[in-house]
Amino acid sequence: MITMLPNSPHVESALFGENGIAEGLTAGKCVIDMSSIAPLASRDFAKRLEEIGVDFLDAPVSGGEPKAIDGTIAVMVGGKEDVFAKYEDLLKTMASTVALVGEVGAGNITKLANQMIVAINIAGVAEAYSLAKKAGVDPARVYQAIRSGLAGSTVMDQKSQKIFDGDFTPGFRIELHIKDLQNVMDTSHQINVSAPFPSLAMEIMQSLKAHGHEKDDHSGIAEWYEMVNDMKLQG
Repeated sequence: MITMLPNSPHVESALFGENGIAEGLTAGKCVIDMSSIAPLASRDFAKRLEEIGVDFLDAPVSGGEPKAIDGTIAVMVGGKEDVFAKYEDLLKTMASTVALVGEVGAGNITKLANQMIVAINIAGVAEAYSLAKKAGVDPARVYQAIRSGLAGSTVMDQKSQKIFDGDFTPGFRIELHIKDLQNVMDTSHQINVSAPFPSLAMEIMQSLKAHGHEKDDHSGIAEWYEMVNDMKLQG
């Protein structure tokens, strides 16, 4: 059984709510949850399923809509090695990379790390382009000059043109990234880890949400810099 839902409460309801999936499961079955949710919730679900003899893998994905369409997403998996071995080939039918990163919950810890890096990266890129624009330098030329150096990244390559075009048609919506960063903050507080940069990125996105941009692609972080700096990055 594979599930992919927005957040922890949705997965819990689908599994354990009235007429939930767990009611129809028998010992020896497995639930593969590909949702991006709180890691501690994944561990709780695994424990509850273990009581009825059902295995559990948390297997969130990365790559956004383009890679989902062409079947090249990355899947990060948490769970027992023997259970992972049973379903690795199945997961590979929809992904370019499938990696076991640890016990249950490790998949979603890895996804949160991914989302932290992506959010901070987009914000850094947008901030740098804003500096260039205000200084009278074309951000598109800055991108071409630095993309092959240490500052270059997949995020920069995938999101820069959207920023330059002002095209924030969603591949991954701001509201979903807010959800992920809320899970980052909740998890970091539960395990006593300081995470200041994701909290700043989240506040930027919360401001955009307040201005009606929550459905925009997360590259729309650039819109916040345009608002506060009274400028446009296009043209």
